[in-house]
Amino acid sequence: MRIVFLGDIVGKGGRKAVCSVLPDMKSKLKPDLVIANAENIAHGVGITKKTLDEMRACGVDAFTSGNHVWSKEEVMTFIDDPAEALVRPHNLPTGPGTGARLMQVGAYQLLLINLQGQVFMREGVNNPFVVFDEIMALSEAKSAHAIIVDFHAEATSEKVGFGWHADGRASAVLGTHTHVPTADFRILPQGTAFITDVGMCGPRDSVIGVDKDVIVATFRTARAIAHKIPEHGSMVVNAVVIDIDPKTKHATSIERVDRIVDISVH
Repeated sequence: MRIVFLGDIVGKGGRKAVCSVLPDMKSKLKPDLVIANAENIAHGVGITKKTLDEMRACGVDAFTSGNHVWSKEEVMTFIDDPAEALVRPHNLPTGPGTGARLMQVGAYQLLLINLQGQVFMREGVNNPFVVFDEIMALSEAKSAHAIIVDFHAEATSEKVGFGWHADGRASAVLGTHTHVPTADFRILPQGTAFITDVGMCGPRDSVIGVDKDVIVATFRTARAIAHKIPEHGSMVVNAVVIDIDPKTKHATSIERVDRIVDISVH
């Protein structure tokens, strides 16, 4: 089983970049499933039905999220629909939807899990390490041929620690949220593919997807300034491709796949 996982898609520019490169990426890599983190898909914060449909039309099959999942109220109207293939952090204390969804991928079943870290994160989420253990005891985890975890967290130590915690049980633990791709992708000793952060799909000359001048001014003045999300110019698409043996649930390879594309004004 081959999975392509795209880092956080940021706003319109990120969506256009994914639509620009994903057909060629799929043609060359021939994945069985394409997953993307969508929590920043609607102008940088939150998820709408329109933006989700746009990404699905471009070739994304399933979506994870994170701390911004509730930022657009309309997500409440469709997050429970299995056809949307959208998961939210399973360790959120309340809310609709699920963070552990069993999906059919050809002849196999894949369990897609979304968890949020606790360190430096505002929401009072439940302990992701404990919640993961609870998920692993479910029948869905036992029947799955592959288990993918999007671990949406701020602290690298928490992400790396979770990778070790899940080693041998998850097929892959893929860090998201910080939007900066890391070079530590590897197969852990017990067979789990791991990376601290996949990165993002969004404006390259930015500060993690936000207009760089706005962020620099915020740091210089200590004033809250409304964020702007660039929609044109050089865009980066950060992703990983993972191969999984469905007989063992273990990963056999993980590699970075990075693209840069120019998105014009028109």
